[in-house]
Amino acid sequence: MKRITHHLLLAALLAASSTVALAQNAGTQTTPDQMRQRMAERHEQRMADLKAKLNITAQQETAWATFDAAMQPPAAPQRMSRDELNSMTTPQRIDQMQQRAAARQEHMAQRGEAVKAFYAQLTPAQQQIFDQYTASMRGKQGMKRRMGHGNMSN
Repeated sequence: MKRITHHLLLAALLAASSTVALAQNAGTQTTPDQMRQRMAERHEQRMADLKAKLNITAQQETAWATFDAAMQPPAAPQRMSRDELNSMTTPQRIDQMQQRAAARQEHMAQRGEAVKAFYAQLTPAQQQIFDQYTASMRGKQGMKRRMGHGNMSN
């Protein structure tokens, strides 16, 4: 009898602790909008840090503004509903995936050109700082993070 009471008490404690843990997690879950907001704030901070490290001159402000605008994270693509995807044939889904991949590739190419144009406006010393700043991201994050979507702080 004592053993059964012990097991029941243990089960009740486990149930109570898991309920508390679930309640705590439910209050801390992040919505997609909150996640995008945090990412945007981190991006702005990284860009401000980079600008300060580069010590952008008045003559470089226009180039910086163009670069900064090009580095803004893209708008989140409209996701198709499960019903929309299920109503498509396999070739249609493949076409949809290829269209999205082409849009991502185009956006990456535009950013690459913006980086090159901005880089050409920097002094050799600034280019070295820029190179070090962006190279420090290699191996830590993927291309999205290096190109303005994640943590570039150094």
